[in-house]
Parts: sequence; structure tokens; C-alpha cells
Amino acid sequence: MTPFQDSFGRSVTYLRVSVTDRCDMRCVYCMSENMEFLPKAEILSFEELERICAAFIRSGVTRLRVTGGEPLVRRDIGSFFSALGKYIHKPGEGGHLEELTLTTNGSRLSLHADMLRRAGVRRVNVSLDSLDFERFSRITRRGRLDQTLEGIRAARNAGLAVRINTVAMAGVNDDEFDALLSWCGEIGADLCLIETMPMGETGEDRTDRYLPLSTVRADLARRWTLEPLSLRTGGPARYMRVAETGRLLGLITPMTHNFCESCNRVRLSCTGQFYTCLGHEGATDLRRPVRDGVDDAELLTLVHDAIGRKPKGHDFVIGRRPDDPAAIRRHMSVTGG
Repeated sequence: MTPFQDSFGRSVTYLRVSVTDRCDMRCVYCMSENMEFLPKAEILSFEELERICAAFIRSGVTRLRVTGGEPLVRRDIGSFFSALGKYIHKPGEGGHLEELTLTTNGSRLSLHADMLRRAGVRRVNVSLDSLDFERFSRITRRGRLDQTLEGIRAARNAGLAVRINTVAMAGVNDDEFDALLSWCGEIGADLCLIETMPMGETGEDRTDRYLPLSTVRADLARRWTLEPLSLRTGGPARYMRVAETGRLLGLITPMTHNFCESCNRVRLSCTGQFYTCLGHEGATDLRRPVRDGVDDAELLTLVHDAIGRKPKGHDFVIGRRPDDPAAIRRHMSVTGG
């Protein structure tokens, strides 16, 4: 099956689907402390989400990641994973998923780890920006580190591979990267460091917190043996093996070294807005056509047209004013990570 292809010859095989804009945390780089969440009527039902996902899968998408907000706060989320799980290695010519994954803050992972495994999920990404209880609470504004750690243990016990996602912030958690590498080695998890991205108003000035990962990597290389790898898991991370632990270290560098030339990803928001680039405001509305009863052929025509307009690269700039016309005003939680 021929996958979607944009005007730059990039094949689109990876769909990230947000199921909610709600979250039980308010991380300083992601949300404002007093968020106004969307009315439920604007959120796609699981049936609507599955229908759109199925159309993408039939058109060559082989990887699907469920995101939020925090996806596990949505009621009956297990039914959605079970529905998507039916497409994993599905025989025939109707398309199939090679991988179904999840990004979560881990707070409710202990309740759902076994369900995720039964549905066909084999690995999860867990957001964790500090191993210090007080610092974790400050960064998340209301999260509890013990709940996230319990969720990670439950995921490992359920047989799920775990990748820890850590947003690198100068003066906030830049003294913990050695500890995180060591801890990940102890529990058998990989670590991915992420540069902060300027999306939405959070009530925090991210300019002074921006930390280029080129600097972080050079610093870590003084104490750890970092062996570059060609491994790619479908996402933007560039990986290396940490010889001392045997685990992987990934770097996601949208600011210092963007990954746009190999971008194979598109995003569907929980409101049915289809984004072909995280770093651009332009979106195609799929909710109205779906609710108006268009058939799959018409739906896919909209998708093909949107992918044809997929930009060559993102437009992230740290320090850009919120009133700048090019600023990304939507929060990460609206689009999905």
C-alpha cells in the first residue's frame, strides 16, 4: 500500500492522535496553571476518532500514538485502545498497524498498564522531568512523583517497554541528567531529552530556560560513553547507546537541529483538527465533515490535500512574543505531543 506523500517526497506513516485536552497536571512548559478546557461537545467521540484512524490506517499509516493532554484521564479509554488494537498486524489489504503506543504522565498508568498490554501496546513514553519530589511538584504544579513512579513500575511489570521523556530546562533540572541516566539503567528504561518548544502561553518565561541539547550531549560525553546509533523508532529522536548502562539515550532537538527533513508525522487533535506540522498553526477541520456524514473517500481527499500542503519545516523561535503573528498560540495539550 502506497503511504501518503507530501510535496517534498516525505512519506507520512505516523499518526499522533489526541483524545483529550484535559490533564491532571499543569506542567510549566505545557500549560498555564488555570487552564480553560474545551467543552465536551467539541471533543470527538471514540467512534469518530476510530473512524478517522481507520481511514488513515487503510491509507498506509502504520504507527499510531495516543496522546493528550493526559489520555488516561478520559473515561472508557480502554475501549478505544481495544478498538485500535484490532488493527495491529491485521491480515489482508485493508491496512494494518505495526505499532500502537502511548504518551502519558504516568499518574494513572498503574490502573491501565495491563489493559494496554492486552490491547496490543508494547511500549509507552512517560513524561518525567525530575526525580526530586519537591522539584517534580513544582514543575508539574500538582503532580505526585510517587504516582508516576508507581505507574512506571506497573508498566514494566506488565511487560511494556518504557521510555522516559524529560524536557531539559536550564536552571530547573539541568543538574539531574546524570541521575536520570543512571536511574534508567537501573530500572531498564530508555531516556529521551527534549528541548523546550514555544507553544502556547503557560505563565512562564521559557526564554531563560531554553537549554540546547548539543551542550548537554557534550557535557554528558565527559562522563558517559555515548555510542551513536542509526536506530529510528518512527519519531524525531536521534539515539545513542549509553555503554555504561546498555540503555538508549534519545535527543529531540527542534531548536538546535530540527528533524523536519525526515518528518513522517501528522497529528489529529481531540477536536478533529488535522495538523501536518506541530510548528505551524494551519489545520484542516475533519470534525465537521465527519459529523456531516461524508464518506471515507471524501474524508481522505481532505487529508491528501492537507498533506500536500505540509510545510518543509517548523517555525519555532524561542523568545517570540505571544502577539507575534507567527507565534504558536495553541498549547501542546490541544495538539497532542
